[in-house]
Amino acid sequence: MKKFIKRLLIVLLIAFVIIQFFRPARNTANGAEAYKADITMVHTVPADVQGIFQKACNDCHSNNTTYPWYSNIQPLAWWLADHIKEGKRELNFSEFAHYSLRRQYRKLEEINKEVKEGEMPLTSYTLIHTRAKLTDAEKLAIANWTTTLRDSMQRVYPQDSLIRKKQ
Repeated sequence: MKKFIKRLLIVLLIAFVIIQFFRPARNTANGAEAYKADITMVHTVPADVQGIFQKACNDCHSNNTTYPWYSNIQPLAWWLADHIKEGKRELNFSEFAHYSLRRQYRKLEEINKEVKEGEMPLTSYTLIHTRAKLTDAEKLAIANWTTTLRDSMQRVYPQDSLIRKKQ
């Protein structure tokens, strides 16, 4: 039995070493090209809100992830890559300018709701990235900004029934 366990551990160790060579692509964009469609290109984002996004949102919701040390270890890197891909599919601040007006409006509403309800940032993220936990003041800053921006969109595009206030 000891011999079997020893062989099994050796096989698992070899498999662990081999998977280290299979790395997912990194989510990093460089230069001006990275910011052509950024949310800041179409909307004014106050410095305090940008700072909150940088510390708590952009790793999963932009094309510019800052990777932690453990992202170099498989299978964690695969899990992170999948997590980032899912986050960007839901909302990508780096591609926000490409969203339709309706989708921008809806995403702002979702940001407001998710942050107010404590759904974002995810607990799995804030367990390790403790500085990404949002204070009540930060949640309020995001909520106020999204509400103000959505209201201004309604004023600028009053003819657009897709973003008109619900009666």
